[in-house]
Amino acid sequence: SAIIKILCKISRRYPLVWNSVGGKILMTIVISMVPVIELRGAIPIATAHGLNFWVAIVCSIIGNLIPVPFIIIFIRKIFALMRKSKFLSKIVDKLEARSEKKKDTIVKYQEWGLLAFVAIPLPGTGGWTGALIAALMDLRMKKCLPIIALGVFIAGLIMSLITYGIF
Repeated sequence: SAIIKILCKISRRYPLVWNSVGGKILMTIVISMVPVIELRGAIPIATAHGLNFWVAIVCSIIGNLIPVPFIIIFIRKIFALMRKSKFLSKIVDKLEARSEKKKDTIVKYQEWGLLAFVAIPLPGTGGWTGALIAALMDLRMKKCLPIIALGVFIAGLIMSLITYGIF
């Protein structure tokens, strides 16, 4: 991912940033905000760089949740703007098709389906995709944000247990 390359470049150019506790916290939050990587990648990276167990979890969860409300609120407007370009329109079509495939499970099990979808730390699941599906299903922020937050929290615990060898 381009963002990870940028972070690596920053960490090589300014090693004191990454080597300080504040730098590790900032990098963990930023990495967990990246789609696809999210906290599944942020927690192992943070712990590999010596960040405390609880700090890594909290920073990853916070970072993973930062984009969620913006996705829920603005994704339809962003998609509408993207549809004006042939190239970007294809990306929107792929994202919507991918969400449509996963939407059936969530519709069937409602809140529990959304919670399980976000909580299982596998590629293609997580806060970003959960928020996208919630937005495309026209779920209200008041209803879906707590569910997505709980799912991100559970995914963070699962990833922490895996990262620290408890599983």
